[in-house]
Amino acid sequence: MKVIDSERIPVKFWTDDAEEGAIEQAVNLAKLPFAQKWIAVMADTHRGYGMPIGGVIATKKIVIPNAVGVDIGCGMKARKTNLTNIDNTTLKKVLNQIQRDIPTGFNHQKEKQLIGETLSMMIDDFKPDVLKNIFAKIPYQLGTLGGGNHFIEIQKGDDGHIWIMLHYGSRGIGKMTCDYYNKVAEDMNKMWYTQVEKDLAYLPIDTKEGAEYIVAMKIGMQFAEDNRLYMLEKITTILKSEFPDMEYEEAIDTHHNYASMEHHYGMNLLVHRKGAVRARGKVIIPGSMGSFSYIAEGLENPESFCSCSHGAGRRMGRKEATRNFTAQQILEEMKAKGIELYKVKKDDVAEECVQAYKDIDVVMENQKDLVKPLVKLRPLGVVKG
Repeated sequence: MKVIDSERIPVKFWTDDAEEGAIEQAVNLAKLPFAQKWIAVMADTHRGYGMPIGGVIATKKIVIPNAVGVDIGCGMKARKTNLTNIDNTTLKKVLNQIQRDIPTGFNHQKEKQLIGETLSMMIDDFKPDVLKNIFAKIPYQLGTLGGGNHFIEIQKGDDGHIWIMLHYGSRGIGKMTCDYYNKVAEDMNKMWYTQVEKDLAYLPIDTKEGAEYIVAMKIGMQFAEDNRLYMLEKITTILKSEFPDMEYEEAIDTHHNYASMEHHYGMNLLVHRKGAVRARGKVIIPGSMGSFSYIAEGLENPESFCSCSHGAGRRMGRKEATRNFTAQQILEEMKAKGIELYKVKKDDVAEECVQAYKDIDVVMENQKDLVKPLVKLRPLGVVKG
């Protein structure tokens, strides 16, 4: 483990190849007067906005909107089926139907979808009108995949079974919530003449604004989780139409952009995980669209505030990836690997190529004290936004 102890509290890294930008951001976190114990940086870390992706910070009674990030509640869902094989013709048929039934990219639902009772009550109880208009978009975004690194995959596990996996967040809802409360925090910090590190404006959770953000964040998390379930059930229905006798297990779900009140080292702390997962029970750690993913068991290591990586982590940005690789190269590579790729707009496919991500097996080795691998999953077919 690499440790930097030049600031008020140490920074602990579960990797030795963190980029300079991520290291700088982690060190900035360690300067914050309300940060507790140390900053934990996961094996998949890379530079983010204000805080590195793969960063974990625990605070006392303070929330930092940019330490949760703009894609509030982003996370993974995975389901194991009793299928042991799916032929390529059926796989293509399934992927085709998924692409028809689930809007991707900037596309929304044409009609309002029925949102769940819990989410509906949370929205109704939320007081500030400024976000009511934002939340009004939710019924049109439920059941949509979005774009970027969000995906749906049909996979084959080394346990011999076919799995469904998907990655999704809160779309524009999370971004608008984060941006709004980050601006509120910046204004309040200026009013208090508070010196804060760049893009790390904060709100005390016992203020009206801080309490509002916590509720708004939970709405974003609930929306993201509901949407993952909505899409998973639709995909399951599509598969069952081809395999009527298919059975499946209860889904695994993990958030990786959020803050939660937890008890660590004898203290009640607000643990912010930005591109990190609470390593408790079964967790999902995806690779990239051309590499393996893992189902693992969280080891609840207290040194990482019981956290682990949320995936492989980028090693190059989207623009750099498209400068280095052409869409045609990546499409040919996916075909050579036997992976069916369904994507409406393919000219930007290099943004998500396997070369743009760290080696998932190296990441898993670096965090072997945080998680225990259970199932290794190989992608058979991918739907990308």
